[in-house]
Amino acid sequence: MHYVRQEDLPFGGSTHQFVGADQGDTGVSVFLFNGEPGSGPGPHRHPYDEIQFIREGRGVWTVGGKTFEGRAGDIFVIKAGEIHSFKAIGDSPLVQLDVHLSPHFIQENL
Repeated sequence: MHYVRQEDLPFGGSTHQFVGADQGDTGVSVFLFNGEPGSGPGPHRHPYDEIQFIREGRGVWTVGGKTFEGRAGDIFVIKAGEIHSFKAIGDSPLVQLDVHLSPHFIQENL
C-alpha cells in the first residue's frame, strides 16, 4: 500500500498533481483541480485518454472544437489526442479530478 495526503503532493497554479509513477508506481496520474472563476488550462492534448470528474462548481469546456458548459456531477471522457481546454465560471471554485491513464503527465500545449 502507498499513502499520501493531497497537501503533500506537488502544487502548481490551481492543481495538486498525483503522478502515478512517483506515488506507489501505479498506472494513472491525477490532477486535483480547485480553480477560482477564470482559471483553467488553455488548449492542449495528451497521447492517452483522460476522464474528468466534476465535483463542484461550473465550467466551460472546448473539446474537439465544440464548446459546452459542465457542472458538478458531470463526467467527461476525453480521448487520446483530442484538443481540449476548460475555464471555471460562476462565482464559486471549480473542483474536479482529472484522471490521466498514464503513470506520468504528458501534455502538449497548443
